[in-house]
Amino acid sequence: MRLSEIKKYLGELKTIAFELPDGNLVPRHFHVTEVGKVEKNFIDCGGTVRHEVVANFQLWEANDYDHRLHPEKLVHIIELSEKILGLDDMEIEVEYQGTTIGKYGLDFDGKHFLLTSKQTACLAQEECGIPPQKQKENLSNLIEISNNSCTPGSGCC
Repeated sequence: MRLSEIKKYLGELKTIAFELPDGNLVPRHFHVTEVGKVEKNFIDCGGTVRHEVVANFQLWEANDYDHRLHPEKLVHIIELSEKILGLDDMEIEVEYQGTTIGKYGLDFDGKHFLLTSKQTACLAQEECGIPPQKQKENLSNLIEISNNSCTPGSGCC
């Protein structure tokens, strides 16, 4: 999800809820403790230099059970971050600490913001010897049946 999308969705909501990949909700008294710009410069295993930039939201919960972040307040925080940090309309990554700090993608189901699992991947598979994944085919799709073929139960065999 991009910054423009979350601001649009926040404009339609009365309350904010984040849902973890296991279906549980982040407790309602969470804080967005950071909105930042994270840049990653790296070289993949094939030697290609790469550059990634994301907007990072850090969610945190405290013992402040009366606290509720309202949608208009989060929009204000995002807009302030865009102005001061020079954030473009970039993808959002969310950090949230369960048993460990997790990094998540972000989606929306019309009611909740969904924290989506992120996966690692080799960005240079052709360079480091990983064979391409073979296309799986159903064997029945590979057999061409012609008019003069013998099919089970036809009595031709």
